[in-house]
This record gives sequence, structure tokens and C-alpha cells, in this order.
Amino acid sequence: MVAVSGMTSTARRASNSKAMSGFARLGLAARGFTYLVIGWLAIQIALGHRHHAADQRGALAEVAHQSYGVFLLWILAVGFAAYAIWRLSEAAFGTAAEGREAGPRLKSLVRGVIYASLCVTTFSFISGRRAGQSQRQQQVTLTARLMKHDAGRWLVGLVGLIVIVVGLGMVIEGARRKFEKDLRMGELRGNTRSLVVRLGMVGTIARGIVFTVAGGLVLDAAVSYKPSKSTGLDGALRTLADRPYGPWLLGILAVGLVAFGVYGFAAARWAKT
Repeated sequence: MVAVSGMTSTARRASNSKAMSGFARLGLAARGFTYLVIGWLAIQIALGHRHHAADQRGALAEVAHQSYGVFLLWILAVGFAAYAIWRLSEAAFGTAAEGREAGPRLKSLVRGVIYASLCVTTFSFISGRRAGQSQRQQQVTLTARLMKHDAGRWLVGLVGLIVIVVGLGMVIEGARRKFEKDLRMGELRGNTRSLVVRLGMVGTIARGIVFTVAGGLVLDAAVSYKPSKSTGLDGALRTLADRPYGPWLLGILAVGLVAFGVYGFAAARWAKT
């Protein structure tokens, strides 16, 4: 028991260390860069150029095709790992903005797991093992497998509802500027403060709308019993592009995703960690 208590105490101190703060900032910057690329890919879809999927895996594929792509992928892999470690530390010991409240800690747990998985995916690109299903195809396959089980259709529908709620929560967070609680607002002054707040509002709202549409596609897949409709972030963006005035709407959302990417770099500078 003494040994376990000592290990817990050591882990808690590590979660509040300068090293963990550095992990947080590196991770937030990596997330910001990823959304910059996703926003750029969304703009390409709006313009009719549909080469890479506009999701995290598509962003990695885009980076891999650039000069110094492997070098950039290594930076992103380390950044995603750092982000995952930081979020999992928050899940264990509480967040800087909201302490040990259960809701924020659960969100950090989910984020940590997602970015740990994204780190693994990034290393697969680095090693050259990029064959196989896209992120969109993986989601369709997983949805189809779940639907084969007795309660699978209900589970898929529940996941869709959860994603919709998360997306709407992001829209509200952006509109009501709730993200400010995660920033050291006292250090922001004048035009810099205004710019960071506007980027946070526009970016978070755009991200929330895309998540809401993605959740709607998952729910539609459950209701219609068609797994092919569950197509994730890329599917949500392409669905918007195929609607009347869709390219214009998608273009606006794409700019919003780029804004979220830029906001990510601001968060890396002024986030509470």
C-alpha cells in the first residue's frame, strides 16, 4: 500500500510539472496543425477537388506527400503522444480549469484515448504501412459489425446521439465563449485578446457543426439500417458539399476549421495546464 501511495504521489506531482505543461503545449500545437490541414482539405472539397479525405487520416496522408513529410509526421506523432499523456493525466488527477469534476475528467479520458490511437496511426504512416481502409471505411466497417449483433443497431444510434450532443455542446461552447475558462485570459491584452477569442468562437462553432452532422449520419445509419451512411468527419463534409449551396456552406465551415487550427496554436501559448 505504501508503494502504491508513493507511486500515486509521484504521478500526481508529474501531472503538475513543467514537463507535463510542455506536453500539453506541444500536443495542442499538433492538434492545431492537424485542423489547419483538415480545413485546407475541406476547402479543396468545396472547390471540387476530392483527392484526400478531410479527416485526421486524410490530413496525415496530405502531410506524408509533402517535402519533409516524414519529418513533419514524426513531430505530429510526438505531439499526439504528448497530448494523449496530458489528457490521460487530467483524467486521473483533474483538469487545471475545472479541478476534479467528473465530466471534464471523462472528456479528457476520451480525448486521451483518441489521440493515443491517432499517434499509432501516424507511426503507421511513418513506417510506410499506409495500405488498408481509410478512416471513413473503418467507421463504416465498424458500424456494420456492430449492427450484426442483437442490440448493435441501438448502440450505433446511441453513439450517433452522443456525437450530436457533443457537437451541439461545441456550438454552445463557441457561442458562449466557454473555452475562455481553459485559457489564461489575464495574460491576453488588446487586439491579441480579441483575435484569440474570435478564432476560438468561429473555430469551435464550425467544429461543432461538423461533429453534429457526423453524428446525424451515424444516427441515420442506425435508423435506416445502412452502415454505409456512417462516414465520419469526411463524410459529414462531403454530405454538406452535395447539398444545394453546399460548396458555399462547406467553404465557410472549412474556413472555420482553419480558424480552429490557428486557435490551437494560441491555446498552446495561453492554455491553463
